[in-house]
Amino acid sequence: MDLSFQLFSARNFPLDDVLKTVGGLGYKYVEGFGGLAAGGEGLGGLYEDLSGLKAKLDANGLSMPTAHVGLDLLEQPDKALRIAEVLGTKVFLCPWLAPEQRPTTIEGWQAFGEKLGQLSKPFSSAGITFGYHNHDFEFARLQDGRYPMDVLLAAAPDVCAEVDIAWIYRGNADPFPWLEANGDRIVAVHVKDLAPSGENADEDGWADVGHGRLPWRDLLSHVKANTKTRYFVAEHDNPTDVSRFAKRSIAAVNSFGV
Repeated sequence: MDLSFQLFSARNFPLDDVLKTVGGLGYKYVEGFGGLAAGGEGLGGLYEDLSGLKAKLDANGLSMPTAHVGLDLLEQPDKALRIAEVLGTKVFLCPWLAPEQRPTTIEGWQAFGEKLGQLSKPFSSAGITFGYHNHDFEFARLQDGRYPMDVLLAAAPDVCAEVDIAWIYRGNADPFPWLEANGDRIVAVHVKDLAPSGENADEDGWADVGHGRLPWRDLLSHVKANTKTRYFVAEHDNPTDVSRFAKRSIAAVNSFGV
């Protein structure tokens, strides 16, 4: 399995060092994220110097087929498409809703799904797959018992999903039936682990892949058998040692033989 590395995991570490480490360990891809303040080309954070980033990726044998792109930038498609133009990115993913933006009703989630459907159109026209990345709040049941994620996807039939399975667990939901039921909508999966209860407090309770409590061998087998996932992306939301996380995670995934 060719594993990708979500650069959000390394936001607190020097990018040049991280790319050298990741490429040297055998990762083939990285997944971008916006972050930080706008400047340069006006795209913000990691995407400010796209040509410079492309050169750094090339130098380390890496590419960026998937990218997290915030709502503000997605609403400026001409700017956002520069990422795909320069980096060759094939999948754009809306990564996050701030607390004040999150719907609280069925109707609210339907409206947000419809908004994503509209936002997807210029990207789909340009050959870019458009999707949404979940956290835990999309798996808190609504008044009718459905998950917000289900309402969102039903309202946006052209929008795909990048599934963060660890966040589904944090939302106290069972990912196995959900993955199977929505397999034709899933284009990417975040491979992330949870520490046993009470452990890794300095890393917000996350763990290196294969060193936590999630059944990743079974999960990867299930994803491959039941979904159209093309990209598997290792992530840790707050590692104290990003090199340790990158090394142990790819070793664990390779050891699963899936």
